Amino acid sequence: MGKYVDGYVLPVSQDNLQEYKEMANLAGSIWKEYGALEYIECTGDDLDQKEFTSFKKMVKAKENETIVFAWIVFESKEHRDQVNKAVMVDQRLADMMNPDAIFDSKRMVYGGFKVIASY
Repeated sequence: MGKYVDGYVLPVSQDNLQEYKEMANLAGSIWKEYGALEYIECTGDDLDQKEFTSFKKMVKAKENETIVFAWIVFESKEHRDQVNKAVMVDQRLADMMNPDAIFDSKRMVYGGFKVIASY
C-alpha cells in the first residue's frame, strides 16, 4: 500500500491569519499525536498566475485574503480514516473549531489523494 494524503486549499483574511496559524499549529500537533506522518500548512506567496487557474480564483479569494495550501500524509487511506476518527473526537480540537470565525469553510477545497510518486 502507498501513502495517502488529505489536501485542502482555503482563503484566510489577513486580519485572521495569526489566529489561523495558532489553530493550525494546535491541529498539526494533534494530527501528529494520533499518527499522521506529516502535517503541513503554507500561506500563499506567488499566487498571481496568468496562464493557469490560480488558487485565488479557485476559492474566490477576496482582496484582503491570502491562500492556505495544506496537506496531511498518512500510511494509507485506512490509516487516514483511523487517525481522522480519533482527531475529530479530540476535545482540544473541538474546543477551537469554529472555522467560519476564521475562514469561509464554504470556499474551502478538500480531497483525499492516493500517492503516485514520492521521493
